[in-house]
Amino acid sequence: MLKSVSPEDAARMLREGATLVDVREPDEHARTRIPGARNLPLSKLEEAELALHDGKPVLFHCRSGARTEGNAARLASKAGACEAFVVAGGLEAWKRAGLPVTEDRRQPLELMRQVQIAAGSMVLLGVLLGAFVAPAFYALSGFVGAGLVFAGVTGTCGLASLLRMMPWNRAAAVQPATA
Repeated sequence: MLKSVSPEDAARMLREGATLVDVREPDEHARTRIPGARNLPLSKLEEAELALHDGKPVLFHCRSGARTEGNAARLASKAGACEAFVVAGGLEAWKRAGLPVTEDRRQPLELMRQVQIAAGSMVLLGVLLGAFVAPAFYALSGFVGAGLVFAGVTGTCGLASLLRMMPWNRAAAVQPATA
């Protein structure tokens, strides 16, 4: 299991040469990141090589700390012989501590946030149209709900696939963020 460190202790360790690894997806990392963090998404963890520096500590973080805590065993195995830690509270705690972050508002919102906004909007639209225009519009809300259940059960989200093809997301994929 990985030990937790506060954002302040993590910042000190980084100044002393530790490596910071962001386990969020590339679209999340592109929009908001801790300067100097390397992006190694959990979805690509098994196939990735994590080149660490001279046995220095490695620090893992995500947005809230939940992904890193939930995958601590996988991350610890990736760190190998290096001492490894989880940044408690993730990027959100880092920001609350007043530590520096890089934000690129030109990057699109994270794909899962786009899915949440689109799905929520369609459900709301279906309910409003069903209540004020014709009850048949409730089917839109039911269709979106069924799609969300399907996505949760199979791990395949048709709406995410569709949004990924949108021009604003394709342009961001061509220009990945730097660490």
